[in-house]
Parts: sequence; structure tokens; C-alpha cells
Amino acid sequence: MLGSRRRRRDTEHSGGQLYAAAVAAARQPFFYATLGVPDTLDGRFDLVALHAFLLVRRLHDHPDLAQAIFDAMFVDMDNNLREIGVGDLSVGKHVRAMWEAFHGRSKAYETPLAANDAHALAAALARNVWRGEAPPGAAEALAERVLAQAAHLEDQPLSVFTSGQARFLSP
Repeated sequence: MLGSRRRRRDTEHSGGQLYAAAVAAARQPFFYATLGVPDTLDGRFDLVALHAFLLVRRLHDHPDLAQAIFDAMFVDMDNNLREIGVGDLSVGKHVRAMWEAFHGRSKAYETPLAANDAHALAAALARNVWRGEAPPGAAEALAERVLAQAAHLEDQPLSVFTSGQARFLSP
């Protein structure tokens, strides 16, 4: 029993660290300055969700660790909403909307990623990240980057992730 609690605690810790790595990758100025991702709450959410999705996708055979990343993300979203002054009574509604957005984006990105279809992925990214108004070439550049990032994460051994480390590509 103590062993399972320790494993769960280790998994939660690793999930939190992996989520922090996704946030750090999503905060790269390249996305905002070069690709024109809106530097807004929505734009930041979209990039954090995209990077967290890539990790969760990579860990499809390790549901406990994938769930720990997801859990860390939504605890963070809850905390951030409270910090920016969203009232306690409506935080749950906002978190639920973010949860639904995450799942919708995950579904929209999974098929093109699985098919290695940069064109379809660019269309999904343009719809979600830029709300359909991507700067010329930006959605295509982000799609290529996402495909490369997914391959890069696939090449990393599971031990990297279970130790709470994830190496994202630099811009």
C-alpha cells in the first residue's frame, strides 16, 4: 500500500514537472514575435494546451502519467483564473470550458498528426490558435514545428518522462 502511494506521488510530481516543461516551451517568444500568435490569455492557453497535448499524446501507453499532466494543467488553470480575479462561483464554469477546449483541440490535432498531414494540421491550428486569421505562412510554420516536436518527443525514452523531464525543440 505504501509503495502504491509513493508511486502515485512520484507520478503526480513527474506530471507537474512535465506540465511545467510544456508551459516553458509554450512561452517561447518565437511563437508570439515570429509567428504572430496572439499574446493574450486565449493565445497563451492555446500554446500551453498544444504542448500539453503533445506530451499526453506521447504518453498514450502510460495513462497514469498522461493523466498527471492533465491534472497539473487544470489545477494551474484554476489557480490562474483565481489570480486574475475570476469569482469563486464562476471558476468551475471557466475551467470546464477550458477542459472542453483542450479536448476539442486534441481531437482536431490528433488525426492530422497521426497522418503526418501538415496541411490539415495547419488548418486546425489556424482555426484554434488564430481563430481563423493566421498571418501568412504562420499556421503552416507552426504545423511543421508541431510535427517535428511530436517526432522529437517520440524519440525520447520513457525514462525521460517518468523522471519529470521533457526536451522540447528550441525555436
